[in-house]
Formats: sequence, C-alpha cells, structure tokens
Amino acid sequence: MIVSELTERELIARIRRQLPTAPDWMLVGIGDDAAVVAPERNRDEVLTVDALVEGIHFDRAFVPPDAIGHRALAVNLSDLAAMGATPRLALLSMVLPAAFQLDDFDRLVSGFVSLAARHRLHVAGGNLTRSPGPLVLDVTVLGSVKRRQALTRSGASPGDELYVSGTLGAAAAGLEMLRAAADPTTDAAATNGASIDRYLRPEPRVRLGVLLSKNRAVTACMDLSDGLAEGVHQMAGASGVGAVVNADALPISAEARRWFDGRGIDAVAEALTAGDDYELLVAVHPRAARRFSRTIPHNEAQFTRVGTCTADGNIVIRRANEGADTEAGLPHAGYRHFR
Repeated sequence: MIVSELTERELIARIRRQLPTAPDWMLVGIGDDAAVVAPERNRDEVLTVDALVEGIHFDRAFVPPDAIGHRALAVNLSDLAAMGATPRLALLSMVLPAAFQLDDFDRLVSGFVSLAARHRLHVAGGNLTRSPGPLVLDVTVLGSVKRRQALTRSGASPGDELYVSGTLGAAAAGLEMLRAAADPTTDAAATNGASIDRYLRPEPRVRLGVLLSKNRAVTACMDLSDGLAEGVHQMAGASGVGAVVNADALPISAEARRWFDGRGIDAVAEALTAGDDYELLVAVHPRAARRFSRTIPHNEAQFTRVGTCTADGNIVIRRANEGADTEAGLPHAGYRHFR
C-alpha cells in the first residue's frame, strides 16, 4: 500500500499507535487544532526547528526509512544539546509523495518515535500533507533549561580553550561509504560499520549539554552540524574573538582516517569541513578546566582540546610541517544551502 490510499486521519492514527501515553503537562495533544501544554516553573523554554529534504539531506537509495526519522529528530535534539536544554516535546510535519510506501511511512515514524522515547520527548502534534515533489520532514522541538543557565555561542573570551566532544569525520566517511556501495560502477561493499551508523543514526549529545549547563564550566557552546571549521568561525564571530586550531590535535575517527587515507584524501581537511558529526564545540576558561573535566562521566563522549581563542581576531589552523609549525587561515567552509 501507499500513503495516498489512506486518509490523513488514518495516517495520523498509525502515528498515534506508536506513541506513549501523553504526560499530565500536555493538556491537549494530538487530535485538536493545536497542542496545549503547561509551562515548567523557574525554567526557560528553548525552541528549535529544522527540515530534512530528500535529495539535499538524505538519499532514499541508501538511507532506510527508520534512519530518516531518526535523523529528522536528532538534528533538532543536537541544537537543544548545544543550549544545555532538556527535550520536552516535538511537532512533526511530513510532506509525503503520493506513492510513498505505507510500510516505509510506519518505519520512518518508528525511527522518530524510538529516539524520542530515549530522550523522554513527547510528540504533541504536527501536520501531514501531500506533495508532488520530494519527501520532506519539518520538525520543531521544545526543551527547557534552568533560568540563566542556557548555553550560547557568544560568551568565549581570549585565552579560552576550545574543546570538541567525541570524534570527527566519521559521518562524512560513512556517507561516502554508502555512496560507493550504491554505485554500480565501483566494487565497494561497505554496507555497515561504525562510520555508516554515525551518518545514518547520529547521537545528539543531549546529556553532555545538560551537564555542561548545570556545571557552568563552559563560556560558549554550539553543535557541529556543518563542520568544525564553520563552527569555529561562527563561535569566534559571535564572541568577537580569534582562534587558533591545532590540526594535529583533531580527534579524527580511526575508521574515517583509514577510509580517507586509502583514497588519497586529506583526513584533516575532511574533519574540518564535513558536516553531520553533531558533536559539541565548547570554549572553557583555563581556570575552569578542572571543573570542566570533572563534569564529564567516563561513560560519556570525552572532550579533546583542539585550540585556543585569541584576541587578534584572526582564525587560523596550525599544522606541524617537518619539525616546524605553520599557520594558515582556517577555511570558512562547511555545508551551506546558500552562498
């Protein structure tokens, strides 16, 4: 069956069957013209919205429906993580091609709902509409953070140290692996692995963000959806500082490095400019370094120091070259929808 064989009401019913019971604070949920929720005391609300468009953000030739649903929510949760916010509710809007398979619809919803359940996030409503064009998912997420504890990208100062969570480059390598496996002109057979999973099902660093918000050890924070280089430029611009990034310190995924090295591709350049990592970039004052390190439990993604904020306004990358360090402008590059 395809989605156009069912009514909008029937499709919504299929979504509702996968959702848990609404919490008491959701006064009016799915089924009315709009949702009504009770505010949380002494907390600020944090809202974010993001859209995933077939052909731009994913390719259904090698991205399964459950991964599309997972990614649609993960990119929004990553924004909440960067603000130190705890997820609360989501609105899911889907623009569906008429011939979209009903089984794929159910799997897409399952991927979305499964990730929502892991973060105790509730779907409060949304919209379904038919389209002659590509599949589009538009998601709005609401979270909350304790008053005056929201993290922003604008608080870094000269002398602050820059740290990145987890590893870089794995999602970019995973995407290239999937493209190669789907290309009939190549003999690539990679259809699973850590890098591929990092691309298909990114893990937003929500718990890390909440811990950093409570600890108040970082001066600035943002997520890396469009690459580390773009993230450093944006944080430095918002904070009015320069930055030096140490190329040799970048925590590049071992599997990604092997993939890029084996194809003669500069792994450092890929780690700097490739998107979809959804790690956190943070600035930490040196006096808060010990408190910052104590914030991170051993079972969470660890942070790596990758650079320093400077007062001169220049944003550069430093690389070791035959025993001597060289500096060059950090490329203002990353994924962009518009020039």
